Amino acid sequence: MSTQRKADFVDEQLSEDTVHNYLKQNPDFFERHSSLLGALRLPHVTGGTVSLVERQVSVLRQKDLKLERRLKELLEVARANDVLATKLHQLTLQLMAASSLAETLKALETALRTGFNADQSILVLFGEPDSFADIHTGRFFKVIERNDPALKPFDTFLGNHNPRCGQVRDVQRDFLFGQYANEVGSAALVPLGKKSEIGFLAIGSVDSNRFHPGMSMDFLKRLGQLVAEALRRY
Repeated sequence: MSTQRKADFVDEQLSEDTVHNYLKQNPDFFERHSSLLGALRLPHVTGGTVSLVERQVSVLRQKDLKLERRLKELLEVARANDVLATKLHQLTLQLMAASSLAETLKALETALRTGFNADQSILVLFGEPDSFADIHTGRFFKVIERNDPALKPFDTFLGNHNPRCGQVRDVQRDFLFGQYANEVGSAALVPLGKKSEIGFLAIGSVDSNRFHPGMSMDFLKRLGQLVAEALRRY
């Protein structure tokens, strides 16, 4: 009688979770009890039947496909980062070779336009505009006093250390890109120095999804640090 009661107790305690955990802890169970495989069947999605081994193979194949897609995505990101790193290195060499502010600005504007495919870009430098009257780089270079009321729409950004990406307000786009503001779907604002102490770089794209808040900021941070150090020489 005691034996029967023990069996009943075990049956009551045995659950699907118990079986699941046991098989998980003993993945070689069916290797040691191969005769059970002939009796086990699982419904197939098409209405037929497959063995447990076949089902397991199917699951593993699905996992392999997911891992393969994930690996492909990681490789694509790695290649893109490698390209950016190479371009950033080239820009570093170009800025080091520049012997004047005008040459520095020209090297930066060219790199952004041809190397980094910027549709629009502008470097905003804080200072006295008359002190840079001899610098002619078109609309890429804008000098303005830090306390100028025109910078009021940028207060939140200027009080931060990090780049900002996404869609910008109309008043900000108009200030930065002027007559080309309507062509800018998204933009990246990159501080130059802590809290943009030197100024900031604005990069615009016609693609509204190119710059977005969820993107990695590492490259933009490095770009900002590089440009800031290059400008400190002048």
